[in-house]
Amino acid sequence: MMNLMFMGSGIMIISILMLIIVSLISKKSFIDREKSSPFECGFDPKSSARLPFSLHFFMIAIIFLIFDVEITLLLPLIISLEASNPFNYLIVMMVFILTLLIGLFHEWNQGALNWTS
Repeated sequence: MMNLMFMGSGIMIISILMLIIVSLISKKSFIDREKSSPFECGFDPKSSARLPFSLHFFMIAIIFLIFDVEITLLLPLIISLEASNPFNYLIVMMVFILTLLIGLFHEWNQGALNWTS
């Protein structure tokens, strides 16, 4: 028991010393203007490097992600067809696909799938 205490305290001391040494070594002693500015072939940037992100593109990406997860959930259901009652399987599949179709039609009616709007 006493051996474990010595080993634990030794590990703690070594860890703290390593953290202190790394924090002392990694500090920047000077600020370089070239390193803190965005790089554009050596020229000063003409516009801000932070452009606004398109919310419409983000919504399309989220919809794609939802349907991608649908595929990963649908494949195990297809594989488990052999082990279950086909009628119960059919009901579960219909509810799952109907829920996704309702979501798709809602997004379609809201105009999230139109690129021209």
